[in-house]
Amino acid sequence: MIEVLLVRTSLSRLAPGLASRPAAATLLAIAVAAVGLGPAASPAVAATIPAGAGSYTDSRPAGTSGPTTNTGAPVTPKLTTAARDKPVPTNDWWSSLAYQRYGDNPYSTPMYGHPLTYQAKASGLEVGYPTTPAIVGDGRQYEYAHKADLTVGLSGLNSPDTKADAWSDWTVTPYWADGSRTFRATIGHGMPFVYAKGSGGDARITTASTPTVFSDDGNVLGITVAGHHYALFAPTGSDWNVSGTAITAGLGSKDYFSLAVLPSTDALATYRKYAFSFVTGSQVAWQSTGGTVKATYSLTTEAKEGTERGTLQALYRHQWLHTTDALTPYTYVSPRGTMKVRESASFTTSQKNNGVVPALPASSGVDKARLAGYLNEVANASDPFSGAADTYWTGKALGRLAQLVPVADQIGETATRDKLLGLMKGRLQEWFTAGGASEFSYDKDWKTLTGYPASYGSDTELNDHHFHYSYYVYAAAIIAQYDQAWAADSAWGTMIKHLIRDTANPSRTDSAYPFLRGFDVYAGHSWASGHQGFAAGNNQESSSESINLSAGLVLWGAATGDNNLRDLGSFLLTTESEAITQYWFDASQQVFPASFGHDTVGMVWGSGGAYSTWWTANPEEIHGINVLPVTGGSLHLAREKAAIKRNIAEMERENGGPAQEWRDLLWQFESLSDPAAAKAKWDGVNGNYTPEQGESKAHTYHWINTLNTVGAPDMTVSGDLPTSAVFSKDGTRTYTAHNHGSTARTVTFSDGRTLSVPARSTATSTGPGGPGPDPEEPGPSTGNTFRLKTGGVLTTATTDPAGADTVASADGVNRDGTPYRPTVYEVKKVNGKVASGAATAFRLRVDAGTKVGLAPQVRVSYDLTGDGTFDRAETFRYFATDPVNGWEEYTQASGAQATTGSLGELKNGTVRLEIWNALGNGTSQVQTGTDAAVLKIPYV
Repeated sequence: MIEVLLVRTSLSRLAPGLASRPAAATLLAIAVAAVGLGPAASPAVAATIPAGAGSYTDSRPAGTSGPTTNTGAPVTPKLTTAARDKPVPTNDWWSSLAYQRYGDNPYSTPMYGHPLTYQAKASGLEVGYPTTPAIVGDGRQYEYAHKADLTVGLSGLNSPDTKADAWSDWTVTPYWADGSRTFRATIGHGMPFVYAKGSGGDARITTASTPTVFSDDGNVLGITVAGHHYALFAPTGSDWNVSGTAITAGLGSKDYFSLAVLPSTDALATYRKYAFSFVTGSQVAWQSTGGTVKATYSLTTEAKEGTERGTLQALYRHQWLHTTDALTPYTYVSPRGTMKVRESASFTTSQKNNGVVPALPASSGVDKARLAGYLNEVANASDPFSGAADTYWTGKALGRLAQLVPVADQIGETATRDKLLGLMKGRLQEWFTAGGASEFSYDKDWKTLTGYPASYGSDTELNDHHFHYSYYVYAAAIIAQYDQAWAADSAWGTMIKHLIRDTANPSRTDSAYPFLRGFDVYAGHSWASGHQGFAAGNNQESSSESINLSAGLVLWGAATGDNNLRDLGSFLLTTESEAITQYWFDASQQVFPASFGHDTVGMVWGSGGAYSTWWTANPEEIHGINVLPVTGGSLHLAREKAAIKRNIAEMERENGGPAQEWRDLLWQFESLSDPAAAKAKWDGVNGNYTPEQGESKAHTYHWINTLNTVGAPDMTVSGDLPTSAVFSKDGTRTYTAHNHGSTARTVTFSDGRTLSVPARSTATSTGPGGPGPDPEEPGPSTGNTFRLKTGGVLTTATTDPAGADTVASADGVNRDGTPYRPTVYEVKKVNGKVASGAATAFRLRVDAGTKVGLAPQVRVSYDLTGDGTFDRAETFRYFATDPVNGWEEYTQASGAQATTGSLGELKNGTVRLEIWNALGNGTSQVQTGTDAAVLKIPYV
């Protein structure tokens, strides 16, 4: 059982809980560069370190603490000598190897690499492959908890601890030594292999129960344990010996062996090919150009035997949805849904860039006088920071002010704009100057910069730095938009860069901070806990505050002319957006177990997810914690409008009615899908409510009324400038972009529209376009219209890249009317009532190339209750393709061939579209991810 609700690591946001800070501070030198993003020099004497106009210390304020064990004892990183001077990436999936949070556990807590799970112990590395979810916590949590199938190590190994010896972007090598033996095992995300090296003993595998041997070929052994299949690989010339639950092999003059979890026993031959191609490192490279973000994930390998340098990688759902690289038929179970295997050392993903704008565009729906009044309430408050003293609540207050600066500017309230800017500058400068009531301090052991007064374990557990500092970076980016001199390195920019280096360092060679501390590039999202000391692995609650940091990087990079940082922000935001879509909101309804009765989770864990927060079970906070703060970086949430509607509906069911405490956040969230509904809720209250502590009536009023006028974000279109966005209402698109540069530029959008934007200005224009349903010819996805997505999914998403799937050959047999090896697309948990007079409609593009006599055919089926039985099936006449390269359109207009069963109300139902070749002797293609790959069901 996971102690999700019993142990606190992250946030508590109902009340500030402001801490006091002793006035005295010891000022010592620090091994951090004073300017820029380069490596730092070593300290020689105690001093306050200047950083442009600011400064920080390497000594914590008196009476405060840095990283500790659970008993409060100071703790330093648990690293081998070889790794001692390398900044360790805390807040990772494997951080418990380096951070000994619990004094009686010098090894690790469970680590969730997926598909495999791991836990270090004295005798080596436990390895498991959890495939059956458990629903715990009164149904509020699902988990694929670590359970050891076997332990890999050396005969006689009994190490007093385990240390981190080496790591790269998503792999790590733990190290054991007991005086007679040494042992290393390289593991990682998406790796079905464990690569082991040892000395002083035989290779030893201890199974949790007596294994079944399904293949024995000397140095290659296939076993089944707890229903899972593993292959064990010893050096050529060795032989595995099985004795009960102990399996050993002599290594001879060699020091290596490996094992792999197999998707099936017949995969052994494929996996054997790569048994001695040892992974030695992992690295992601990203590029943001022309409105598209591409990322390439590569492994480096070393051939221990032979010359093979390839490998096998299991891709997470957020990755395989966005790659056109070839995948094998092999799959794995994981808490993130199905993982698909690629036979290569690299793969590339491509997504539309999710733009970030400083503010929503000006619109006629905003009453300027009313908005000015709301702005003055904030700017003229007796304490605009609401008593905030620690890093988190100060950040929240800065974020509230930052959202209002461009809004005030937009309606000509320049005096209010400048007053807000002055407030932000003043508070940031207090924090960025050592020796006052608030300051930043560098820890040379953990290579981290911590703000004091700290909060929520940002000091003692290294939690949440990306959450806290996101607000500082975002606020500084807004200041830089209006005052470039303030943001210069010689002024306050250097301190902002230190916060960026601490949380999202783009450099792998910086000796002062780790590469991307909390962002797990393979998992696709950040982690919040600095120590990862839980049975459930690491966790992240507020994915939206992680997005806030990425949005801040986009705006800061754009405002300061640092396109590398801007593009890093685009990569992080676009990648995490898809992870949030799939793993927090389950937008495709393909991730959460069927037995888990929720449409969203407040927290993602290494082992699964939980409908909860750290501090309350109130549904408003569970749903709202992954929305706040609402900014121009929140637009990405609008990609999955049907998921937003499900989310709001579930919140109101669980809440017993509409939101009361965090109503403004949830109104703004709803407006990304249904602006009119959100405005009706705002109008019903008419400003008589208490804003959430990071919000203001000014911002909420502007946000809701603007979207009600210009429409929800249209995520089917992207601009080639990361600071651009598109909105759509009633067939009219509104295009907006902010140009931070010193010369005018033209922004080109993916629908062909262009927008000329003057220097240091925002421009907006309108034009025809945007989604619009057609009962006869389905258009872009709406609530009852689904796109075909590569991977077998029907989705309401409209931002997935165009692709194509192969439709299998009919093998020369007439398959008319009977699906034969169909390509299947499906969506689950669909609710709706039959629409009077409507009928199933689809629009598909198919292509048989130059093959003669092929005939793609479609069947659409409805499982009304999701019980696995399809109550209604509609088979359409096949479409005779021509033998010419090029897409041809196949629609329901071909006519119905056969219909069985009756339509009825969908209650958590399933809709399936099958397409197969009814005739011929060759494969064809069906397009995915476009407006011409659409199924519309007759439901409302």
